[in-house]
Amino acid sequence: MKDLPHIPCLRQGVPYVSLNQNDVTDYQKHEPLATVSQVNAGVVKRDLRKTGEARAALKKFTVDQLIDISAKAGENFLNGTLPLGDQGHTQTPDEYVATLSSTSGLPYVMVRRNMAKIHHALTNMRTILTGLTRGLDLGIIDQGFGEQFGTRISFFPTTEALGLIMPSNSPAVNSLWLPSIALKIPVIIKPGREEPWTPYRLIQSFIEAGCPKEAFGFYPTDHEGSGAILQQCGRALIFGDKNTTDQYANNPGIQIHGPGFSKILIGEDQIEHWQDHIDLIASSIAENGGRSCINASAVVVPRYGKEIADALGKVLGPLKPSAVDDEGARLSGFANPKMAEYIDGTIEDDLKTPGAEDVTGRYRDGDRKIESNGGTYLRPTVVYCESIDHPLYNREFLCPYASVVEVPQSEMLNSIGPSLVVSAITKDPEFTEDLLSSSLIERLNLGPITTMKVSWDQPHEGNMFEFLYKRRSIERA
Repeated sequence: MKDLPHIPCLRQGVPYVSLNQNDVTDYQKHEPLATVSQVNAGVVKRDLRKTGEARAALKKFTVDQLIDISAKAGENFLNGTLPLGDQGHTQTPDEYVATLSSTSGLPYVMVRRNMAKIHHALTNMRTILTGLTRGLDLGIIDQGFGEQFGTRISFFPTTEALGLIMPSNSPAVNSLWLPSIALKIPVIIKPGREEPWTPYRLIQSFIEAGCPKEAFGFYPTDHEGSGAILQQCGRALIFGDKNTTDQYANNPGIQIHGPGFSKILIGEDQIEHWQDHIDLIASSIAENGGRSCINASAVVVPRYGKEIADALGKVLGPLKPSAVDDEGARLSGFANPKMAEYIDGTIEDDLKTPGAEDVTGRYRDGDRKIESNGGTYLRPTVVYCESIDHPLYNREFLCPYASVVEVPQSEMLNSIGPSLVVSAITKDPEFTEDLLSSSLIERLNLGPITTMKVSWDQPHEGNMFEFLYKRRSIERA
């Protein structure tokens, strides 16, 4: 039998082997790649009583020192051969790429792009913190108080540890928690079932760079264990679908990362030039296999909706799965084929409601859901909706999917609903002012900018510094 790596729980960085272990399996070959120790909620709860010790370990460092450690961790993550588990196994960057691909369905080229995003975040941590803190003298975090622009200021942490309920669909989401370490807040990570690789490799990268191991909790656990992390960490991030994240919508201590419902709007002043923007729209829909919350899931235009949908169908409809090591791969497989079946069935059921057409069907030779290279894939779907009220308008799936709908410009902002990212292709000053005033848009791109563009000094979803620190009034004698 192949000598499989064993990935332990990490209790303040110390490996812990549980009697309860699960295999992480190659979704194509159906062979186990590693065993992972599973811990129950009792272990999680006991350890969370000791987060003060983990925080004390990070407080020994200055923010500047932790920024330098983050940069070294970035190089380790991208280029290093790092420990994989507790039995002497190691993992090269190429092995990480191949392993993550085999459990997530992402082709190699997409894994590498995600790696590059994480590396960029780690090696540009000072720029990120400058953006998050709006130029705060970072020494004030070390001292707890200081003066800026002639005003006395003080900040205190809102928690002793940041809880993380991570997904399995896209490794780059791990970049969202990275500032926590530089801000001296330990992390308690519940990895996605099929994706222990990225958070574990990041932890090893940090430790190799000189970060105290106590700063990291790694707890593969069940639903009850996840609940303990969310309940007992003063601050937490959760990733999931709408049904999962809606449960925590009114909890200010939990930052929700669910569907983004990101959109592209074309204004009246630019709609006659819609042909110029088809490639940009198509890439916004399909980049990263359509798995990101910042992928466009709707295109809202004042007219030419059918023509735009058809043009997108011509670009995206013919796309097919490629071999995982094909540098031109555009589609991702599904580690869980039942998820692909569910999405395909949902789209087909909703197409039975009058007023929508799958225009990619005109250019797709075969079914949307297909088996290829030993995996299950969903080919792109662009749906033209006659009304914004159609059930397929405001939908988001883990594949390249978007609806196209016509709405008068004057009604767009009252109709489109909450949107993580809006790319508004317009030069109209009045429409621009309305966009800037909208409370429904989390991140706004003005002009022909893909929804996938990320500026690291401007968070596209939540501000980690403001989540982890609170300003207080202070006077000193």
